[in-house]
Amino acid sequence: MRRYRQALSQTECLKILESNTSGVLALYGEDGYPYAVPISYAFMDEKKNKLVFHSAVEGKKLDAIRYCSKASFCVIDRDTVVPETFTTVYRSVIAFGTVRIENNWAKIKPVLHALSEKYAPRVPMEAREKEIAGAEHRTVTIEFAIERMTGKQAKELVEDKQI
Repeated sequence: MRRYRQALSQTECLKILESNTSGVLALYGEDGYPYAVPISYAFMDEKKNKLVFHSAVEGKKLDAIRYCSKASFCVIDRDTVVPETFTTVYRSVIAFGTVRIENNWAKIKPVLHALSEKYAPRVPMEAREKEIAGAEHRTVTIEFAIERMTGKQAKELVEDKQI
């Protein structure tokens, strides 16, 4: 990173990943074009080195993963345009790693539980269980193993210490 003073620590990067609800998964498509898709996610492990996503059982995203398992995942935590100074006050994280598709329902179900807990914690468990049960034949999950990540913030946040 060229502007190392603006770099976020690994702890700050994890905090951003934990507190946000969506990011962009970037894959290498078999047609030679990058494929970037907005997606919801959750952590699945105590070490916070594995993200999980859910998906339909077929589509461009899965085709790209089967073609190349390397991926990146970007989360934008802050993006405030300041027109008067021709700048943007931003904070973001990019994780790099590998992805794999999970087809085994016994392994998919806990991922769907983690996602439902993150995105629908106030929905009664019975309703979440019913939704998850109905997804068995139409859902796979994707596991993103984080190998490294970087985070960066605007110099205004470094100077003001508004982390």
